[in-house]
Amino acid sequence: MNKRRLGQGLEVSAIGLGCMGMSEFYGPRDDAESLNVLAKAYELGINFFDTADMYGPHHNEELIGRFLRESGADIRIATKFGILRNAGEYKRSIDNSPQYARTACEASLKRLGVDYIDLYYVHRINPDQPIEETMEGLAQLVKEGKIGHIGLSEVSAKTLQRAHAVHPVTAVQTEYSLWSRQAEEDILPTCQKLRIGFVPYSPLGRGFLTGRFQSADEFSKGDFRATLPRFAEGAITQNNRIADVIADISRQKGCTPAQLSLAWILAKGDYLVPIPGTKNPKYLIENTKAVDIQLSAQECEQLESAVSQLPVIGERYTAEGMKGVNA
Repeated sequence: MNKRRLGQGLEVSAIGLGCMGMSEFYGPRDDAESLNVLAKAYELGINFFDTADMYGPHHNEELIGRFLRESGADIRIATKFGILRNAGEYKRSIDNSPQYARTACEASLKRLGVDYIDLYYVHRINPDQPIEETMEGLAQLVKEGKIGHIGLSEVSAKTLQRAHAVHPVTAVQTEYSLWSRQAEEDILPTCQKLRIGFVPYSPLGRGFLTGRFQSADEFSKGDFRATLPRFAEGAITQNNRIADVIADISRQKGCTPAQLSLAWILAKGDYLVPIPGTKNPKYLIENTKAVDIQLSAQECEQLESAVSQLPVIGERYTAEGMKGVNA
């Protein structure tokens, strides 16, 4: 597995692993199955695991903590704070205060069973909380050795610049894929200018870009994709034209749609580290092989041009899920 550098000092595998779905949002969880996937990912050279305190809530961090205890693996952990949810509810509030950041960090350290978090993200931005105060609180956690690097998730370019002026931001995490390209407007250029890493989540469009979903009736019980506008009846049919284009081009390239989608992101710059999530070893292995696929600038342009001719129907999230996005 190739390595990439986020910001000025965090070296991680070129592809990371998004662990959220091992706890909720994508149907029933199976801890034994998830632990096997975590072990397989590490065996394949993936050392960058992404989690958050609100996944579960708390279960995902506890799961990774169990994996660390049982395996002794040397991994880089990225976790997040700022979204507050009650178990079983999607409704959330946002708290970016320095006081809450400290409380949340110490709780995450305990659940993970570590004394140091490699990358600590502000999960969503509360526009009523000055980002400067949040960064000052996180900078103190860096000084105390509780966290190594600071990250921001779904942040606006303006807020990112203000935050980076207080303390270096190592990485920005935002949804980015062939059907979610808003980050190209200002976040990606800002990251490149300031030498900040960029971590695309949902790089496969929550599985949609692989061509797996043809109708809104295919989701299992508890799969939150069934509630998302892009997967709604009507929208999913029109959006499938995008998946069809990706499938056609991937056949020409001799790879899978998932591998093409990930290779496209990797080709956008060596400061990008996508974190596809999966609970299936087969898909994990498939995703990992994307690092071996080279796309030329001409091939990227062909792919982008073909996809951009098809409008994306529906927002990324419901109104509740959009809270704190681009703030």
